[in-house]
Amino acid sequence: MAEFEGSILRVEYPSDRRIAVLTLDAPPLNIVTVPTREHLSAVFREIEERDEVRVVVIQSAGDQAFSSGGDIPAFMDASPEYLSRLAENVAAPERSSKPVIARLQGYAFGVGLEIALACDFRVAADTTVLALPEMRLGMIPGSGGTQRVARLAGLGRAKDMILRARRIPAAEAHAWGLLTQVVPPQELDGAVDKLCDEMLSFSPLAFRYAKMALNETLEGPLAMGLRLEGVMYGLLRTTEDFREGVDAFATKRKPRFLGR
Repeated sequence: MAEFEGSILRVEYPSDRRIAVLTLDAPPLNIVTVPTREHLSAVFREIEERDEVRVVVIQSAGDQAFSSGGDIPAFMDASPEYLSRLAENVAAPERSSKPVIARLQGYAFGVGLEIALACDFRVAADTTVLALPEMRLGMIPGSGGTQRVARLAGLGRAKDMILRARRIPAAEAHAWGLLTQVVPPQELDGAVDKLCDEMLSFSPLAFRYAKMALNETLEGPLAMGLRLEGVMYGLLRTTEDFREGVDAFATKRKPRFLGR
């Protein structure tokens, strides 16, 4: 993979687990630079080609912030046309066919929160605080924040959060549907590991199709969504993973899914 000078993203592929770990590694605030956005998208393209990777975890170094946001002064050097495409790179976790888990603690502000919102699951310490504070800069969220908050939490809550640049504590964010799970800080790693194991126990093919059915039909007509779901259901019927799942169910054992 090409080098991304100025990126704060560190990528690891642990040899003992079928996961990829992406770390925002510039503590204490883990400010997301412009090259980090490009790097994130490139890493997900690489992960898509690595069959040995079944789950992706995005985390941060240190415990003060997942990320306090983006490199604001750098935006003054970027063209309006370039800035209008920022959401494309941040959407890489959403485009991934694999489960993507965001591990959150401390501040999850600005683009840091927007990256997390593009993930499938957000597991957070109960000390986590979420915010899209761009209104304070005479700006708006530009990497998917307005759209994903409204879809996850509803339009009224999105306006309350974004138009007031309000900080949302973890408990409230969980009640809104912005967080999947909230745990004490000392239990955060265990909760993420448990969710990874859960995802690793499923057929990667079934997960891919289920994620596609959910994400790609959300704004479309019901009939279109039902049609796509039905086609995917039929395709999965022909896979080795489905036969393995049925046999494991019949013989009361754990299935061993191979993604075929």
